[in-house]
Amino acid sequence: MELDLQPLALPGIEPKRPIVIAGPCSAETEEQVITTAKQLVKYGIKIFRAGIWKPRTKPGSFEGVGVEGLPWLKEVQKETGLLVATEVATAKHVYESLKAGIDILWIGARTSANPFAVQEIADALKGVDIPILIKNPVNPDLELWIGGLERINNAGLKRLAVIHRGFSTSDKKIYRNSPQWHIPMELRRRIPNLPIFCDPSHIGGKRELIAPLCQQAMDLGFDGLIIESHCNPDTAWSDAAQQLTPEVLDYMLNLLVIRDTKQTTESIRALRAQIDECDDQIIDILSKRMRICREIGTYKKEHDMTVLQPTRYNEILEKRGAQGSLCEMDADFIKKVFIAIHEESVRQQLDIINK
Repeated sequence: MELDLQPLALPGIEPKRPIVIAGPCSAETEEQVITTAKQLVKYGIKIFRAGIWKPRTKPGSFEGVGVEGLPWLKEVQKETGLLVATEVATAKHVYESLKAGIDILWIGARTSANPFAVQEIADALKGVDIPILIKNPVNPDLELWIGGLERINNAGLKRLAVIHRGFSTSDKKIYRNSPQWHIPMELRRRIPNLPIFCDPSHIGGKRELIAPLCQQAMDLGFDGLIIESHCNPDTAWSDAAQQLTPEVLDYMLNLLVIRDTKQTTESIRALRAQIDECDDQIIDILSKRMRICREIGTYKKEHDMTVLQPTRYNEILEKRGAQGSLCEMDADFIKKVFIAIHEESVRQQLDIINK
């Protein structure tokens, strides 16, 4: 399906990269909201974000102040002239937000993973012209992400964009959510005129990772950034570790290098970024493989087995070489790769056995 889209056309916002949306993870108190908004507008931010309803993974966490916080966002509009944005997860959230005059709505990752919930929101939005941003589902499912866009577009909304916030994984490494940049890049290939925002706060999970993630998003040609900023991050009621002060946010944004997306080298840069991600994944997989090899080494030691098992080694080389040929790679090249992997596996097992 081809989406029927129009430019976001946000009042008072120049259509140049990056469009920045900033504000606290959660609206906590009226004072916190107004104070943060006034600091952000001083640094040139035009769009203020704050979570009114906070769908959490487990009960017991702060789940937002609810409807009580919507007048605070109206006060932000009145006192600062900022556009205001918040997350909606149900039809009731939509009705309350529209009644309060919220300028921009976004659909969160947990909601976008549920087609029934997205359809409920789409039905509530029929006949309304408001920008809608859709975060990627928690799991890496591009078709589900596109399906959410189609549901909202079918309801008659044309000012759409997406937010890339990374994907949940049980194997935590550097990031809170794995970026898997190739997924939003494939989305861009399939829907070229769809604006893409990056949410480095949720990808990184730590404030020191936000700047490099923002730069990577800009290098990949993303249109905007949605960043969590709090007047006093260390006291935040949710996601304190990933929020920046408005001052630090301004400093970071001023250091960004914004390259021309129309240059032909941009495509090469995007492809190289995908290669970098593949290399990261290769190292991650090799690390897991070596961990299993060390467990095998421990088992061999406990059962007086030799490290080298020639039959198994030959089986690996032949099988992986054949797989490589099927994937349009030279079989000898794949064998060389697995010979090197095997040598490292043997070395690690010998270390265990000889301890």
